[in-house]
Amino acid sequence: MVDQVTPGKLWGIGLGPGDPELVTVKAARIIAEADVIAFHSARHGRSISRAVAQPYMREGQIEEHLVYPVTTETVDHPGGYQGAIDEFYAAAAQRLAEHLEAGRTVALLAAGDPLFYSSYMHMHKRLQDRFEAEVIPGVTSISAASAALGTPLVERDEILTVLPGTLPVEELTRRLRETDSAAILKLGRTFPAVRQALTDSGRLAEASYVERASTPKQRVIAAADVDESQVPYFSIALVPSPSNNGAAADRAASTGQATGYVTVVGLGPGDEAWTTPEVRAELTRATDVVGYTTYVNRVPVIEGQNRHASDNKVESERAAMALDLAKRGARVVVVSSGDPGVFAMAAAVIEMAADDQWSGVPVRVLPGMTAANAVASRAGAPLGHDYAVISLSDRLKPWDIVAKRISAVAAADMAIAVYNPASRSRTWQVGAMRDLLLEHRDPATPVIIGRDVAGPQESVRIVTLGELDPAEIDMRCLLIVGSSLTTVVDGAEGALVFTPRRYPA
Repeated sequence: MVDQVTPGKLWGIGLGPGDPELVTVKAARIIAEADVIAFHSARHGRSISRAVAQPYMREGQIEEHLVYPVTTETVDHPGGYQGAIDEFYAAAAQRLAEHLEAGRTVALLAAGDPLFYSSYMHMHKRLQDRFEAEVIPGVTSISAASAALGTPLVERDEILTVLPGTLPVEELTRRLRETDSAAILKLGRTFPAVRQALTDSGRLAEASYVERASTPKQRVIAAADVDESQVPYFSIALVPSPSNNGAAADRAASTGQATGYVTVVGLGPGDEAWTTPEVRAELTRATDVVGYTTYVNRVPVIEGQNRHASDNKVESERAAMALDLAKRGARVVVVSSGDPGVFAMAAAVIEMAADDQWSGVPVRVLPGMTAANAVASRAGAPLGHDYAVISLSDRLKPWDIVAKRISAVAAADMAIAVYNPASRSRTWQVGAMRDLLLEHRDPATPVIIGRDVAGPQESVRIVTLGELDPAEIDMRCLLIVGSSLTTVVDGAEGALVFTPRRYPA
């Protein structure tokens, strides 16, 4: 009778980022005890993993050298790159299975951690159901690079995002804008695209590049200074969180490069959920927040961030303050409600920035959900066709211009979104607007009164133009006046308003 052989055990050995002294005690012990040492390499045959493990190996161990048939996505295999790599993993798993079936213990080496962007995981998934498998975690390249940089990546409730450099530039850019801190792996030939994404997201100045972390060849420089033709695969780009990105500012200061800029953002109409991820990310990176007191109070407080709140009637002074701060190196965000380009701060900042004294200060604008669109969404689709946007405030333009525009739009039969209809000091404009509109519109024309939409005191009412009562309108309202085709219909949850996209011939 032939004794049945007890299958061997598969070990996933995390070797850490490259320094043999960062191999854990347990990993070193298992490497020395294993019957078989398995490791991957490209076709050149040089295995970094084996070099790291070599001090812990003993004579007489069987070595399984698993050589990738391809290392890029250019391949002649009929199944393409994925077909070639799947075929390789299947064959490699079979080679390891033969050792395990013979009762040998197999230690499969993995740089960093075995289950973090590692080749080991492909063997693990193919063998764990047939054999006992255990993973020994290792120090990741992110931890080693952070240590080399000497900078914390995140603290408190900040978010770290790990990104492969193989993502499309647009996706990398989006995710870099949305996160507090980022680590970008798989560089090498992808670095030009990664640098483009860092640039497009406005985070290049914050980013550092760490090459071969923890090894004698370790190199740490600003990501902006990297030679794209000399980037090995074992490198990483780090973007520390806003709380910890002083190193980037120090680098810029030492080279005489100004890091200051002004970004004008829209917070949306009220609810935090309507503030875009792009705007939230910009707010976390800011050293200074500038704006009308009500809007600054909507921005979450960040330790160490300076807040400059002011009255609603000092747009030019506010813009000048923001530009002066940026000129001195601050990362300034000017906040507006809704969209900053709609009766808000974007125009004021850009107009002021045209002055020669601020010619070197970069200014950009990030959009937000507009109050008009927010109110419209609550009522249905009243802005479904051509429409105009008019402010009833005569503080920055004379009333005769406002009246002329109201009459022109009414005569053109467009729906109208009416901003700033009334305030404590302006009480008569709504009645004057109604009378002008009634010269061109039927008294039954639908009018939507949206108050504090997306705020805690939201209310939305539908009235007719003829019954519009100016006494009911205050500074927290936005009005939408329909065209001759705007229609009110019964919906499952109440009345809905729409303006059809087709217009009669």
